[in-house]
Amino acid sequence: MAAHNLLIMTFANIGTLGTHPGRRDELVGMLTRRSADLAEAGCLLYEVGVNDEEPDMVYVAELWTSEEAHRASLQLASVQAAIAEAMPLLSGENGGLRFDVLGSPLRD
Repeated sequence: MAAHNLLIMTFANIGTLGTHPGRRDELVGMLTRRSADLAEAGCLLYEVGVNDEEPDMVYVAELWTSEEAHRASLQLASVQAAIAEAMPLLSGENGGLRFDVLGSPLRD
């Protein structure tokens, strides 16, 4: 079991954010603004995407140094402001999953 614990390297948060009709691109614009705060908080990857088969959905893939770093980032003033700005665009149709990353064939 100790070896297993050593393999936990990062925390992943994969989510979907539903928007009101026609507001998807506006949300993408907000989510893709440069943020030094996220990197400083422990965010290793923050990718935003869309799928034209679901025109009112935004997909976000996040990779963090730890679950605690992700949770703490939600308390940053800049993140709180971004959430408040995005709220009017969201339909409430959100989903996702979270997991501890145990490894990758792309890195040691």
